[in-house]
Amino acid sequence: MAALKPWYKVAIPREDLREGKPLDAAEFAVHLDQVREGQAKEDYQNPQRFFARTFLTKNLTEIAGEVIRRLSGIQTETSAVFNMSTQFGGGKTHALTLMYHLASHGPEANGWMGVGKLLARAGVSSVPKAKVATFVGTEFDSTTGRGGDDGTPRRRTPWGEIAWQLGGAESFALVEEHEKQGVAPGGDVIRKMLSKDQPCLILMDELMNYVCRYRKSGLSDQFYTFLHNLSETARNMNNVVLAVSIPASEMEMTAQDLNDFARFKKLLDRLGKPVVMSSEGEGAEIIRRRLFEWEADAVSAEGRILLDKEAEKTCREYAAWVLAHRNHVPQWFPVDHAREAFAATYPFHPMVLSVFERKWQSLPRFQQTRGILRLLAQWVSHAYQDGFRGAHRDALIGLGTAPLSDSLFRRAVLEQLGEDKLETAITTDICGKKDSFAIQLDRQAVDTIRKARLHQKVATSIFFESSGGQASDKKDATLPEIRLAVAEPSLDIGNVETVLEALTSSCYYLTVEKNRYRYSLTPNLNKILSDRRASVDDARIDRRIKDEVRKVFSKQVGVERIYFPEKSSEIPDIPAITLVVMSPERTMQDHDTLEFLDKMTREHGSSGRTFKSALVWSVPEGSAELCEQARTMLALEDIEDEEVKSLDEAQKSQLSRNLQSAKRDMTEAVWRTYKYIALLGRENQIETVDLGLLHSSASTSMADYILHRLIELGYAEKSIGAGFLVRKWPPAFVEWSTKSVRDAFYASPKFPRLLNPEQLKQTIARGVSDGQLAYVGKDKSGKYDPFFFESDLEPDDIEFSDEMYIVRAEDAKKHIEPPRLKYLKVTPEHAVVEPGKEIHFVVQGLDQFGQRIAVEAVKWHAEHGSISQDGTYKAGDVEGADVITVRSGEVTGTANITIRKNEVRESEPGPVEAAPKSRIVWHGQVPHLKLMNFYTKVLARFAREPSLKVEVQFEVSPENFEEHLKEIRRALKDLGLNDNVQTSDK
Repeated sequence: MAALKPWYKVAIPREDLREGKPLDAAEFAVHLDQVREGQAKEDYQNPQRFFARTFLTKNLTEIAGEVIRRLSGIQTETSAVFNMSTQFGGGKTHALTLMYHLASHGPEANGWMGVGKLLARAGVSSVPKAKVATFVGTEFDSTTGRGGDDGTPRRRTPWGEIAWQLGGAESFALVEEHEKQGVAPGGDVIRKMLSKDQPCLILMDELMNYVCRYRKSGLSDQFYTFLHNLSETARNMNNVVLAVSIPASEMEMTAQDLNDFARFKKLLDRLGKPVVMSSEGEGAEIIRRRLFEWEADAVSAEGRILLDKEAEKTCREYAAWVLAHRNHVPQWFPVDHAREAFAATYPFHPMVLSVFERKWQSLPRFQQTRGILRLLAQWVSHAYQDGFRGAHRDALIGLGTAPLSDSLFRRAVLEQLGEDKLETAITTDICGKKDSFAIQLDRQAVDTIRKARLHQKVATSIFFESSGGQASDKKDATLPEIRLAVAEPSLDIGNVETVLEALTSSCYYLTVEKNRYRYSLTPNLNKILSDRRASVDDARIDRRIKDEVRKVFSKQVGVERIYFPEKSSEIPDIPAITLVVMSPERTMQDHDTLEFLDKMTREHGSSGRTFKSALVWSVPEGSAELCEQARTMLALEDIEDEEVKSLDEAQKSQLSRNLQSAKRDMTEAVWRTYKYIALLGRENQIETVDLGLLHSSASTSMADYILHRLIELGYAEKSIGAGFLVRKWPPAFVEWSTKSVRDAFYASPKFPRLLNPEQLKQTIARGVSDGQLAYVGKDKSGKYDPFFFESDLEPDDIEFSDEMYIVRAEDAKKHIEPPRLKYLKVTPEHAVVEPGKEIHFVVQGLDQFGQRIAVEAVKWHAEHGSISQDGTYKAGDVEGADVITVRSGEVTGTANITIRKNEVRESEPGPVEAAPKSRIVWHGQVPHLKLMNFYTKVLARFAREPSLKVEVQFEVSPENFEEHLKEIRRALKDLGLNDNVQTSDK
């Protein structure tokens, strides 16, 4: 979709607004006396320009038509007296000025824009020229009078001034005596004062100002009489019109003023015709004609603006958005005629103009026409310059674009609201300062919200829709009104709620009650909270954080938890998973945290830690969020404890909601912060795992979630099978103590951690029942007792002890089958003997399990030499080889003999020894971290070899020398080894 053309390239503001000249309400306030004297501003003095910028409303057309018709001498369907009774600033003087230009120029006015429409309404062909007199109560001073020093007689009364303007000296002479006496003339004199040959138009403005000033002198009463007499006279003449505007601002009236106001109004309502300057729906045309420059062909015959294709396109697309979201905008908005609504106010968004009618009209200080014009003129000027500076390219002037950041505009707004103290609310929450909340939130928001300035637009719309909180009936900005106020074709409607939530959480003067929003003078709970937050000390925050962390981690049962340790001795060295929760101050952002964890994992007090794999560390990413959430929660609790009595009901309700929210947020902050786990990896080094973005819905507890992830990642198991134990069986062991089996799962990084060590009992019991393992004890002789194999065994019958063992099936079976002779072993197996010499052989019986067994009678046999039944062999005289055989039943054993002379020694032969075996010898240094690997890969294969000899020598210079020395000696004794440890100072 092509981008919409910015409004400032379609609707061109008038020149002074384009140039950014400062405007105030006086720019739109007509001074009738200045117009008469030729000293008014060009927009009002030049009649053609005046009419070009005046939209002839229905009521103004009727009034002007009646005036022209009456001045033309036609009495039917006309009034002689008009009471301009509209709100202060509602366009009364503008209407009087229009009458003045028509009557004073007569037929010259026929060609001015819109006059043809007035003539048609009057039913005449030309505007009649009339004598015109004006009286402005704010200007005329009866004390000094007018004239007297300029060749004209001094006039001190309204009737004297009006007579002079209508007929000069001749008319003034008729009331000269009344002038001197300060007495109002009667109808006879007034009738003579009014010209019979030429129409007369008498315009009176700001009467109440004059009445108030001259009440004590009695002139105000005489003025009332004069107005009464003048009205009666005008009604009886066919070419005289009296148009009167009474009010000053009712806000500024005293009780006497109000009485006089009621008296004058009643008089004029009785004798004249009360009129209202504009009706609903015409304000937009008035404003557009006054603030923008339009070509003649852009104005219809009825005086309404005709939009070009770019403006029409904008209106269609905005209307399409409204239609698509019809259930989310106010019901009073004409959704089915949305395009017409946007077209009627272009380049303004309809909500800009309607808010003044809907919400501001009841404000005592609000000037309906003049006030709106002043605000919108500054608004348009500011927006136009922003647009051409490239700051914004808004397709419409929306309610949220009001330049509240401009001090002049703010002053004008606050003047209409009647409350300067709202300055603080605006600059704190909306704009006007770099750190205004809406500006900050936009700066921090995602691109779509930031580029749309949505926080500022929503906040500004709330301010206008809630009348700054100044309306007596507490008008609020509803959610549908806010949506429509910031509506534009590209708006994601869901972002409005997102923005409102952010504003509600941040702003100090924004009040919210059931999706109704209002700005006010009274700081809300956010402001009270902000002040309280600043007074919460760090020690309380630290304690609260640790309490909340404990709550999150304490929900899980069945796993040991240690909180915030600073010494390794604070963490027990036990064969079970221990979840160690790090202090919030020790975070992954600190470079020394992993070093600290490694040291704590490997040490237990002054000695080494046995069960290093048992430790699982929960480590926070950082502490900033926890500190902020704890500070907020403590501040809210302080408010509840100490300030709740001073809060109104809305604030109490908000406090309750915020407290609940703060508690939830604190819990979530703990989950998000403790996102790392650290533990000893398979390579015997500390490994860390980032658990990602966590939230409390992920599991029933933080501890439970961590254990679940350990299983997923292969660091832990709920259970293991007996086959795992068989595969991991230490080569040096025939029997493996159950205690050592359990301990291996928490001491060796090669073993997975068991969530519950008791589960190992189930594994052993099943291994026994299915014939993979035997569960045994030993008596004093070393015999297995008790002995369980391939039998049912309950887990509760299993004991973790150094006196109870598991045995592999192959070894267990040896203790089930009765031993029988399987092998006969002859020693020596190979022998060398000289001819005729003797050598003795020994036989040993072995059962099917390789164990020694008694041998009954055996028979010896030699192929060449001779052998006795006790195993003594005598070689023959010939060199060569011989084989001897020993038999016991079906089992035989053999030995080989070599017969040769000993040529080196010719001495008496002695016993012949067996040939020596080859030896494997190695000497070198093994890194201490590879000792277990060295045993497994090199020595384990010789575990049952009787000839294996291992000598150990180690050297170490540890801290805490004496303590380590004692522990080494104790350990050596436990192993049955010599505890004579040498020490040296070198």
